Amino acid sequence: MGLKTRLTERLGIEHPILLAPMGVMAGGRLAAAVTNAGGLGIIGAGYGDAEWIERQFAAAGGARVGCGFITWSMARDPKLLEQVLAKRPAVLMLSFGELEPHASIIKANGIPLICQVQGMKYLREAVDAGADIIVAEGCEAGGHSGHRGLFTLVPEAADYLAKHAPETVLVAAGGVGDGRGLAAALMLGADGVLVGTRFIAAAESEAPEGFRQAIIRADGDATMKSNSVDVVRQRYWPNSEFVVRVLKNDFVAAWHGRERELEKSIDVEFERFWDAFRAGDADNSGVLMGEVSGIIDDAPPAAEIINKMVTQACALLGKKE
Repeated sequence: MGLKTRLTERLGIEHPILLAPMGVMAGGRLAAAVTNAGGLGIIGAGYGDAEWIERQFAAAGGARVGCGFITWSMARDPKLLEQVLAKRPAVLMLSFGELEPHASIIKANGIPLICQVQGMKYLREAVDAGADIIVAEGCEAGGHSGHRGLFTLVPEAADYLAKHAPETVLVAAGGVGDGRGLAAALMLGADGVLVGTRFIAAAESEAPEGFRQAIIRADGDATMKSNSVDVVRQRYWPNSEFVVRVLKNDFVAAWHGRERELEKSIDVEFERFWDAFRAGDADNSGVLMGEVSGIIDDAPPAAEIINKMVTQACALLGKKE
């Protein structure tokens, strides 16, 4: 029987599981693997690099995949949106930033629009923009998020959509790493899940091996929100509400709370940080990961992750595979 939901019906997929469009980590190979396993892969365009985007769509090998942007960054170069629209992606996802005029352009091109939200204010804006699918992101998530926890945000969002936008599909993100999280999200009123950290540890991700092993070793207490990683990368977010969740490593321990001093040493620390990143040094760079790391203890192919997740969720929900 499987897990058929409004998300699987809307997108024509087998399982209600989407790959989070994590910048750099969610490349074309991982996106294709998630799609081929019955979910939907979404390439993470991140801050916007036209050449990288081109390579990742090529790496997807013709698989049906979507793409996601950090909206405020993409808005600085609207040609990036044109580039991706020309690929006819399965979906386009906007996160963090003003939705217009981008939402209208996406919908005018007939591409399903996904909007990620971190609270009710942003949910209402997404409804007004005509989002086909809304991702409610909890603060447990790796990378940037707001202040709301997923366990309360999802049912509140579900109630609002049932009253004001009943055709809009709801997806949960943040803290989902196995079938328990998928089943819980469905019970709370979501139609599926968007999964990030669990897929960073997948065999097909672009993550360096050192990052995968850091996720496997970490427990749920091993992350924190810190501006230090954004400062050293010179990623200055216009909305201070969204702080990045990362591994509490040597770099973060040294610079969290000392971001002004870090800026004064940026010429040295910028190069040191990126050298460590390229080397897969999880202690001296930034590993964007969520609290769900505490239940991740291996790095299998994406198909295995999805199959186990769906099988466990079906068992918990009393459904037959």
